Formats: sequence, structure tokens, C-alpha cells
Amino acid sequence: MIDWVPQLAETGKPRYLAIADAIAQDIQQGRLGGGDRLPPQRRLAASLGLDFTTVSRAYAEAQTRGLVTSHVGRGTFVTARPTATADPERKRAGDQSMNMPPEPADPDLVARMQAGLGYVSANLVDLLRYQSPVGAERDRVAASSWLSLRGMVPSMERIAVTPGAHATMAAILSIITRPGDRILCERVSYPGIRNIAARFGVTLIGVEMDAQGVTPEALRAAIALHKPKALYLNPTLQNPTTLTIPVERRLALAEVLNATGLTLIEDDAYGFIPAKAPAPIALAAPDLTWHIGGLAKCIGAGLRLAFTVAPSPRCAIRLSQAIRALSVMPSPLAAALTTQWIENGTADGIRRFIRAESAARQEIAREALTGFAFEASENAFNVWLTLPPGVGRADVVVKMAGRPLGLIPSDAFTVDGPAEEKLRVSLGGRISREDLRDNLMFLQQALLPSEFIG
Repeated sequence: MIDWVPQLAETGKPRYLAIADAIAQDIQQGRLGGGDRLPPQRRLAASLGLDFTTVSRAYAEAQTRGLVTSHVGRGTFVTARPTATADPERKRAGDQSMNMPPEPADPDLVARMQAGLGYVSANLVDLLRYQSPVGAERDRVAASSWLSLRGMVPSMERIAVTPGAHATMAAILSIITRPGDRILCERVSYPGIRNIAARFGVTLIGVEMDAQGVTPEALRAAIALHKPKALYLNPTLQNPTTLTIPVERRLALAEVLNATGLTLIEDDAYGFIPAKAPAPIALAAPDLTWHIGGLAKCIGAGLRLAFTVAPSPRCAIRLSQAIRALSVMPSPLAAALTTQWIENGTADGIRRFIRAESAARQEIAREALTGFAFEASENAFNVWLTLPPGVGRADVVVKMAGRPLGLIPSDAFTVDGPAEEKLRVSLGGRISREDLRDNLMFLQQALLPSEFIG
């Protein structure tokens, strides 16, 4: 460790950005070299007369720029070769209201990701042309390889590369529903399907759940009563409850679908994350299931891609027509980059990083929220927090405003009945482990009834 204290220029920028700028300048001028260990954050904060949070944000900013890398238990080190993404004016913070995966910070993994752009650049002119609405053949072959990680081996005629799970669900609803139709879903469900259904004039009906998800008995009763067009499920690490439907329940639900002929929209957004996730329901009801293997959670949301398996080749043709009408095509640039990552193993490296990092963040949340009631799962990107008696979800959201911790009240997820006093607390995104711990400790205080706050 070197005894380094930055000289902060008076530029009017926030102090954390000034510290990150000083790190960049000192690297450029040779005062900091590759492998140098920066002072611990609390020590530097004391030297500069700043609060710990400011220095923590500065180190996180420097890591985002590729200037440093942090290792738990070892410290923060100057990178040997700063990456080429150090322009703070081009930084995009991300939407904290979304349930984001942790962002890769390992320099080697980031370098492998950046190397994939070489293939995209070499084929840039070709990739700027209009392409098939369901992806080029090479991209669909890569999709088939990726889907095999979930035990799926559909015919190529059923596979489509589509422009993200959200757009894919919209395309599917445009095929199978008309205004006034009904779709079944979990009583507490992903907000995206609520928004899409509303756009198409489709009514969502929440089906009762137990600790294993939607119950077969409730599903049969809802089918008989409501005559729905489809069932929507998010069966693995469900957003927001973090519930994963076990194998036995999946088979029981598939039995009901096969007996009634009801279409299933299986949103497998998180299915690629756990090491041993249950097999998709699509394997037990292939002729009825639209299986959507979104890449937003297992690789990156900015790609806006999904690998979709249609119930039949005919359905795949209809999906192609719907995608062309609604979105024209998936981005060829994003598809080419993703295919390159899948072919050379980078995509699997990203997936493994997300798996390990989400588990580490869940452990931080478990420790920080000890004494409070919440639902969680090892590889989920959030916890589903039950608020203590006397504490309102709106009050907590207001108290936490401005904090880099995504809090969404239960109202956004509740399909039927009154919303409970619960919050989805997101743990992913660019926030560091240390910042996550600090902000969860702040959340602890926000969860105390006002009479206990001195």
C-alpha cells in the first residue's frame, strides 16, 4: 500500500468525481502504477476530511472507469491496463427501479467482453443492414446452444432471436389475444406483464399461490371460471417474491395445461442463473408453451435480446410476422456480439459471475436485515421485504429517496386484492458490496417505527 493522498482540483464537480479524476490523472502522470494498492476508504476519508460514503463512491466510480479493481478482504488496486471506457461524460447510471444483475468488475472478464466488439467492428457494414425478424441463422444456432443449458433442444424452426423479453411478450399477446380477453398469472407478478396486458386491453387474473407457487387446484378452477387465453408464469426466482417453483409442482401445472389445452407464456428470465434450476415447464408441455429465455438478467439488459421457443414452427412464423410489425427485428449488432460471447465462452463467464456475486449480495442482505421478515433466494437479485407493523411502504420509499438502492412497493406487483406492506429491495446493479451493506444498514433505520427513532 502506498501513502497516497489526491490533490483535488476545484472544478465544481462533486468530490467523489474529483477523487476519481485525481486517480486517473496520477496514473497518467506516473504517480500511481499498475498494482499499487490505494489507501483504505475510511483512512482516505479521514485524510481528506470527507465522509466515508464520498470516498466509497469515488472508488466505485474509478472502478467503473476501469482505473482500479477491488478485491474483498485485500483492498483496491490500480489496474495494470486501464480500460478504454474512462470517459465520465458517457457514463450511463442505469435505472435503479429495475431488478438489475450485478455488473462485472473483474478486469479479465471485462476485457473478454470488450474483445467481442472486435468481431462486431470487423462485420459492421453487414450488421447495419435489415435482418430477419427472428435473427440470422448463426445467431439462432448460438441461441440453441444457450438454451441447451436449460435442457431445451427444440428444432431450429421453433427458435427465434427476439428483441428482449418485454417486446416478445407484447408480440405473443398480439398473436393470441384480443381486447377483452383474459390471461391468468401469479397473484403477485412481474409488473411488465401488467403493463403489456393493459396496452392490449387484456385483463389479468391473479391465481392463488402457496409456498410452491400457483396451485394446480386454483389453476383448474380459474380456467373453468374465466376461460382465459393463456397462463403467464415467471417460475424461477420469481420477480418479486424470489420463489422458484419446484419440479413436482411444475409437472402438476403442466398436467393441468395439457389436459385443458391452455397456452403457457413461460418467462424464464432468471432460469440461467442458478447452478441447478428446475427444468422449464416447456419440457413437459412443449406444444402449448411460448418459452422466453431473456438475456437481460443472465448477461445484460442493454443487449435487449431474448431466445424464444415457439410451441410449433407455425407459431414461430406468426411470431416472426408479429416481431416485424411491432419491432422490425432484433438488433443485429447486439445479436452478433452475443453470439460471439456464446461461442467463445464469455457469456458463460458473465453468467457465472452473476451467479457468484448475487449469492454474495444475498449474504450481505441476510446479515444486514437480521430481525426483519423477508423472502429471498441464493441467486435472486432482490429480497421481498415484509415491513414491520406500523411502518408504511410509502414512508420507507420516501426516507430512502436518493439512495442507490432500488425500492419498489408491492402495489406494482399486486394483480388482485389489496397490496400488502411489502417492498422489493433490489441488490444488483453497479453498487459495490460495501455500499450495499451501508445502504442496507440505512434501510434498517428507515424500517423502524417513528416512535423508536430518537
